Amino acid sequence: MSASEAIRVGVVGVGVLGRHHTRLYKQSAGAELVGVYDVSPENAAAVAKEFDTKVFDTPELLAAECEALSVAVPATKHHEVSMPLLEMGRHLLVEKPITATVPEAQELVALAEKKGLVLAVGHVERFNPAMDFLREHASDTRFVEAHRLAAYPPPRPGQHRRGTEVSVVLDLMIHDLDLVLTMVNSEVERIDAVGIPVLSKSEDIASVRLKFKNGSVANLTASRVSNEPMRKFRVFLKDTYISMDYANHAGIILKKTKLGLAKKDVNLNEKNALQDELDDFVRCVQETKQSGVVSQPKVSGLQGLAALSLAVRITEGIEEYNKQYGFSFS
Repeated sequence: MSASEAIRVGVVGVGVLGRHHTRLYKQSAGAELVGVYDVSPENAAAVAKEFDTKVFDTPELLAAECEALSVAVPATKHHEVSMPLLEMGRHLLVEKPITATVPEAQELVALAEKKGLVLAVGHVERFNPAMDFLREHASDTRFVEAHRLAAYPPPRPGQHRRGTEVSVVLDLMIHDLDLVLTMVNSEVERIDAVGIPVLSKSEDIASVRLKFKNGSVANLTASRVSNEPMRKFRVFLKDTYISMDYANHAGIILKKTKLGLAKKDVNLNEKNALQDELDDFVRCVQETKQSGVVSQPKVSGLQGLAALSLAVRITEGIEEYNKQYGFSFS
C-alpha cells in the first residue's frame, strides 16, 4: 500500500492498551498515525512524544482529521465516545467489550450499519495462533473448558483499576465467550453461573457452565485476583482432544485411531495478535473505501454484541444466584 493510500488513524484513550495501538499504528505500512486523545493531558502528551505524533483536545477534533480510530477508553465510556465518531462517518475499532450494556451496543451496531462504516471489536484472542488452529478443528465441538486467570490490575490515579469498571465476566471471560460462540454453532439453552467480588465492587471471580441446544457444553472460569496467570482453552471433539496454552503458544492433540490414541505436540509460531487485529481493521477500511461496500472485520460489531449479550446473561444469572441464597458482598 502506498503512502497516499494509507488510512489516516487516531487513538482515543492511550492507557496501557491504547499505547500499544498507537505504537503499532506508527509501525504499520497501511496506516498513517494522525494523533491521540486521552482524558489525561499528561498521559496523552507522554504517548505522543514517545511515538512522535500530535495530541488533540477532544476525540471529535482528532476524528476530524482521521478516517478511522481505535477507541480504547474504559468500557463504560465506549458508547459515549463512539456514537459521535460514528455520526461523523468514522470507521471504528472499539476495544472489548463493545459497550457496557446491550442497548448501547445495539445502538452502535445500528448506527455503523446505517452509515456504511466498519465497526470492529477488540476480541484480540481471535487473532491468537492457538485460535487459528482450533478454528480449523471446530466442526465437531462437544465440550469446551477455559481458564483465564490474571493478577489484580495496578492502580491508576483518578480512575478505576483497568477493567474493574465492569464484572470480570465482561472484562476477561468475554474473550472466551466470544471464542466459544465461534466454535459452537448453536443457541445457549441453559446458564449456571456463580461469582463473587473480592477487591472491586463487581465480580472478580466467576465460573459458568453453558449448555447449548445441540448438546455441546462449555465450562469457563475467570479471575482477576489470581497469583498465577493462566490462559488455557481445551476442546473435546468427536474423536479428538485439543489443549492449547495461549500464553506459551503451544499445546497437544490426542486423536483416536484404530491402534489407540495418537499424540501430537503443537508448537505454534508466535505472532503479534494485536498487530494482526489492527491490520485486519485497516484492511477492511481500505476495502470499504475502494468498493463502497462494508468489508466485515474478523470480529464485527454484531459478533461483539453477541458476546456481550451472553456475558450480560451470565452476570444476571450470578446476581439471581446470590439473591436466591442470600449472599451479600456489600
